[in-house]
Amino acid sequence: MSAAPTVETPGRRPFLVPTVTKQCWGFMVGSAFFALGSAPGLGDILGSNGANILFFIGAWFFTAAGLMQWFLSGPVSVEVPYPPGRMVRADWLTAASQSFGTIMFNISTSAALYVKTTHAQLHYVWNPDAGGSVLFLVSGFFAFVAYRRVARGWDFGKWAWWSVLINFIGCVAFGLSAVGAYVLPGGKSYDGSLANGGTFIGALCFLVASLIVLPFWTRRRDARSSGTVAPADA
Repeated sequence: MSAAPTVETPGRRPFLVPTVTKQCWGFMVGSAFFALGSAPGLGDILGSNGANILFFIGAWFFTAAGLMQWFLSGPVSVEVPYPPGRMVRADWLTAASQSFGTIMFNISTSAALYVKTTHAQLHYVWNPDAGGSVLFLVSGFFAFVAYRRVARGWDFGKWAWWSVLINFIGCVAFGLSAVGAYVLPGGKSYDGSLANGGTFIGALCFLVASLIVLPFWTRRRDARSSGTVAPADA
């Protein structure tokens, strides 16, 4: 998961201070849990309860990372030279919608651990899951808008551009997984393969999207080009 490129000042920070590095790792770890829970063949070994526990843990990493991204996204609005004089920033909208989406996944993955009836599965698991997927799609769209405003175009030579694109593919995959997970009157999902496959592909996309924009790589490239040692970061 990602948004418009953000510059992170190197240097060690207190543990609870949000940084882009911590944000990326939060998304990566959360994505890894979702990928494990939906990996082909692994679900048969873990069972539905085991997979749901992995999703539950992963959702909390998503939420922590989403809140950090929102915190780091900057002010809500910016002045513009046309009426009404201010506009909401696209990167703030990206972070806000994604953060709310992660909270929806917290609700759905928590409910999945204890609900038993079809009615409860539909209203407390699938509904927030679908809502979170929609918010992720909204976030992915605004990430494109934010990147275009920063980069003034589509720059296929930048890792940040590929991060935005891969993140959007993951958002689409999560949306398809929500369609497949729709709870039918008999209690079964509409398409279990689509639900698991979409979750697995989406999780891998989110992991890669965060991995390739880790500030670590930028500092390594800068250090190699200047002949210095890359600084540490909390």
